[in-house]
Amino acid sequence: MLDDMKKNTLLRISLILSLCWIGPAMAIEEPTYNVISSEDPFEIRHYAPSLIAETLVEGDMDEASGKGFRLIADFIFGNNQLPESTQRSKIAMTAPVTVEPQSSKISMTASVTAQPASAETNMQTANKWRIHFVMPSQYNLANIPQPKNPAVSLREIPSKHFVVLKYSGFNTLARVQKKSEEALEWAHQKSLTVVGKPQLARYDPPWTLPMFRRNEIMVEISAP
Repeated sequence: MLDDMKKNTLLRISLILSLCWIGPAMAIEEPTYNVISSEDPFEIRHYAPSLIAETLVEGDMDEASGKGFRLIADFIFGNNQLPESTQRSKIAMTAPVTVEPQSSKISMTASVTAQPASAETNMQTANKWRIHFVMPSQYNLANIPQPKNPAVSLREIPSKHFVVLKYSGFNTLARVQKKSEEALEWAHQKSLTVVGKPQLARYDPPWTLPMFRRNEIMVEISAP
């Protein structure tokens, strides 16, 4: 009986924290895109050009996500320098945080996401990942504060097309791999040309209850 009470209390606390996040999350800037077609839970999106902050880290998906998030958060929270100045500046948080497996031969000018760095698209075996945030739209390479940590870099990326698979819940390695395979299979069924590895985009803080979590697998494709 006591254990049930504790579980119910923890559930209520988690629910309150998640609901408290909903208000601020609505104001968090997200990348600009247009939905070209939709077949729930899949979408084909066209993303506008953007500026990203990225880093390349090693470890499994969860380890890399944590390391990458901390490095970029350190940059946007003030470990930076304004152009032609000695001052630093805070940069607004955006969503999502993207994780993408990477080839070890891909340079730091590749897209900033959380992405495994193996030659395959297998999330479970990758040990190198690219983590990225899209920077707020008021910034460009000329006016954004520059990172002081050389592990973080800034890059402008052109407009791109993606197949996107939307889902909720926790992201275990096995589940992310399964969702990645589903996104690739759907792209194949639609005769779309895949030009990038699957990327995991996460929009919520870690305390968000599973049913409220917003996750997406994104696979870059040629313009349909």
